[in-house]
Amino acid sequence: MSKFSPQFKLTVLVLVLVATIFTSFLLGRFPLSLSDVISAFGGWLGIAPETHTASSVVIELRLPRIIGAVMVGAALSVSGAAYQVMFRNPMVSPAILGVSAGAAFGAAVAILWSASAFFIHTMTFVGGLCAVAITHVIGAKLCRGGNATLAIILSGIIVSTLFTSLLSMIKYVADPYDKLPVIVYWLMESLASISLDSLFFPLIFMGAAFIPLFLLRWRINLLSFGDEEAQTLGIPMERLRLIVILCATLLTAAAVSLSGIIGLVGMIVPHLVRFIVGSDFRFLLPGSALMGGLFLLASDNLARTLWTMEIPLGILTSLFGVPFFLYLLIKYHHGWD
Repeated sequence: MSKFSPQFKLTVLVLVLVATIFTSFLLGRFPLSLSDVISAFGGWLGIAPETHTASSVVIELRLPRIIGAVMVGAALSVSGAAYQVMFRNPMVSPAILGVSAGAAFGAAVAILWSASAFFIHTMTFVGGLCAVAITHVIGAKLCRGGNATLAIILSGIIVSTLFTSLLSMIKYVADPYDKLPVIVYWLMESLASISLDSLFFPLIFMGAAFIPLFLLRWRINLLSFGDEEAQTLGIPMERLRLIVILCATLLTAAAVSLSGIIGLVGMIVPHLVRFIVGSDFRFLLPGSALMGGLFLLASDNLARTLWTMEIPLGILTSLFGVPFFLYLLIKYHHGWD
């Protein structure tokens, strides 16, 4: 595909994603035809007679799940791509600064308090932002006179371990008959509980985080050159790095609030996109969003159709991701190419 332009490849990704979305409405334990799906949307929009059963399956179950899969996959992939460019490290994932563990801890605390869905989403973002803030403070202390990138990554590992331990403590003290099942179900890496109403606030945060990254995508390219080269071009590196971290954190926290912690998506998808459109962040950013949505939507389709019981998404993404992770370890063990 090297003879085709990146714009053409992105167009192909859009068409494949749209085709996968349409196909996803037909898949599931309750079989539906294309005419059933069209009738359900017609009844929902008030332009055709409503068929109750098909409408319930399509509008109340499959539509929010499909939208949620595309949103979560896009958010994790864009966040991973941004972190990989910023840290100049192919092994970096959205969880590297502890945002996933912090967001999960925040949600668990809200569930323990019997909070509303809005407050659970709010605590998810607060937990993710607190984790990244702590990582930034520790990293600033550690990097004095040393490697700033390594200090931030090590700080993220420390903070992620801390919040994972706190999450385990929350699960230990939670009521095993009431709160604990809710927390465990929320962390099961599934999109089964998503409704149209629950998509509203995460969509706002994802949009607010994606727009700055999209507008600054040509400047983010300069992060891969290193601080000295970027500063000679007049780019305020600290401010740009802070914007990237904040936006990537919001994207990851929003994704965790919908699906729990889904591993490896934010690491492997940006690499797949690099194989297709190259390393230019102007094309890598939209390509990661499209491929991430496509990857997670296809994985979710398999999760709800392969077995009589639904398979947690994290199992499938790990099955796909672990071989690719080993490939990256072999290829990049001498450093970033």
